[in-house]
Amino acid sequence: MELARAVSERGELVLRRREDGALELRVNGVFVMDDQETSSEELLASAALAAVEHPDRVVVGGLGLGYTIRALLADNRLGEVVVAEIEPDLVAWMRSGLIPSVLSERRVSVVVGDVRAVVTDLPDASVDAILLDVDNGPDFLVYNENSTIYTSDFLNTCRAKLRAGGALTVWSSSSSDALESAVAKVFGGCEVKPVPVRLQGRDETYYVYQGSS
Repeated sequence: MELARAVSERGELVLRRREDGALELRVNGVFVMDDQETSSEELLASAALAAVEHPDRVVVGGLGLGYTIRALLADNRLGEVVVAEIEPDLVAWMRSGLIPSVLSERRVSVVVGDVRAVVTDLPDASVDAILLDVDNGPDFLVYNENSTIYTSDFLNTCRAKLRAGGALTVWSSSSSDALESAVAKVFGGCEVKPVPVRLQGRDETYYVYQGSS
């Protein structure tokens, strides 16, 4: 059952309730995520938190259904989460209650915009972690222009914004040698965490890539 639909210059955003009861988000006809299997989104958060001694300020690229942010907020050490979300309608759906909201928490602020611009505008050495979950990974893009997010140029920008001891953590629905190589080139190493998941009746493996400054 379709709950909401929005069309913009980037394409179509659909929120629907499946027959199995799961809440599902699709962008341009591509499955992005649901609320039935959220372990990899939660691992994205836990991996970042484990890598950073003092996670005072964290930037998340991609609001999704809020599970990464919810997992971050469970850590009382966290001071502030800045969420970069390019789709204003997704933010509006969460604020209206169509999607269970994490936006009323005082530690959360939302910037409606492209994560590349949001990160680029940050002062250097101003955040403790950057988490990127804006596509299904570099090989399954939601928006074609997002390909530059996974390149050394943007990853270098991310590193410049991290404080000493900070971490960049990237979610992908598939293994990517190119992403692993780019992270390793920029950070001097890349930790890859496979995440076995059960997705709509089939076994899949998602991946989390991490570099530390």
